[in-house]
Amino acid sequence: MEDRSQNQPPLDREGVALRYLCAVLPMAFYACTWAATVSRRHDRLGPALVDLTLGLIGLVLMRRRRRRPWQIALATALLTGYSDIATGPAQVAYVSLCTHRRRREIVPVAIVSWLCLVARSGRFGVGQATVVSLTTGTAILGGLTVFGLYLRGRRDLAASRREAEATAEREQLARIEQARLAERAKIAQEMHDILAHRLSLLSMLAGGLAYRTDLTAEEIRGAAQAIQENAHLSLNELRTVLGTLRSDGAVAAPQPTLAHLSVLFDEVRAAGQRVEVADAIADRDLLPEQTGRHAYRILQEALTNARKHAPGSRVTAELDGRPGEGLRIRVSNPASGASPGPGGRLGLVGLAERTRMAGGTLDHAFRNGRFVLDARLPWEIPSS
Repeated sequence: MEDRSQNQPPLDREGVALRYLCAVLPMAFYACTWAATVSRRHDRLGPALVDLTLGLIGLVLMRRRRRRPWQIALATALLTGYSDIATGPAQVAYVSLCTHRRRREIVPVAIVSWLCLVARSGRFGVGQATVVSLTTGTAILGGLTVFGLYLRGRRDLAASRREAEATAEREQLARIEQARLAERAKIAQEMHDILAHRLSLLSMLAGGLAYRTDLTAEEIRGAAQAIQENAHLSLNELRTVLGTLRSDGAVAAPQPTLAHLSVLFDEVRAAGQRVEVADAIADRDLLPEQTGRHAYRILQEALTNARKHAPGSRVTAELDGRPGEGLRIRVSNPASGASPGPGGRLGLVGLAERTRMAGGTLDHAFRNGRFVLDARLPWEIPSS
């Protein structure tokens, strides 16, 4: 047998009490009617006791209506063929059946209920009271059917709302998780840019110590000191980014911006990279801090790529822009036939992604024997 209780919402104590109250009130009314009849006619005590017993049986059966809806509704309906007192439990069981909205079960039980109503109404002959009783009972049966279907509609509406709320909550959690993963990916890209820049400087400095035999003691000490400083800076920057990852937050401030470009150029020149800078940025103090941070990282990665793919060549960095026209960063170096090595194009991929996130564009191509990287970032006119 199918157990329907798993498909029904649980009832609280108030709901259970209300349903039993709806069953007991008609029982009490008919019991009082029988008591008045028996007080006048003692020979009606036997039928009254049978009626009461059948009503109590119906009340007991009513407890199983959620597990066996149509069976209990049919059984209690049959009881009403003789028992008036069983009408209350039968009506509650019938409404419970209607909430399932299964026509093949509701229609047969409704027909049986109506036939039992006819049989009970005509027990003592057919008259005007019989017609009134039958008409009233038929109207009540129809009203109970509509009420049961209405309850099911309310339940379905409440269930759909709960499902919509649960879906919205799941989508919200998914959006939060996606935003968190996107932020972590940005931080990972930040870490890549930082380490690639620092490690390429260390590689250049270490390479100079390994292959230059004409260095003086002072130059060796200077190179070693530069290696030590860059290693220390690498650890500090790595610690900052990893700390940000652990705290699930945005990239920790302060982050380098265009105001730190001179430090960046001094570092790479100290490491032996030849860089020529043409800076024509106007009103740089009006540049948004976030745009300045992106610009710094783009320049840093572009210089790193130049050291990887064209070591020892002269790099030209051109900066231009003003509010309303945008910021342009153009870095070029002589094309080299050297193999970029494992992951050689990841730097350009990272640069393109960073520029896209900043709302800008990035182009790179070989022109007249030089590799040219051209980035453009938006620079809105600040509102007054």
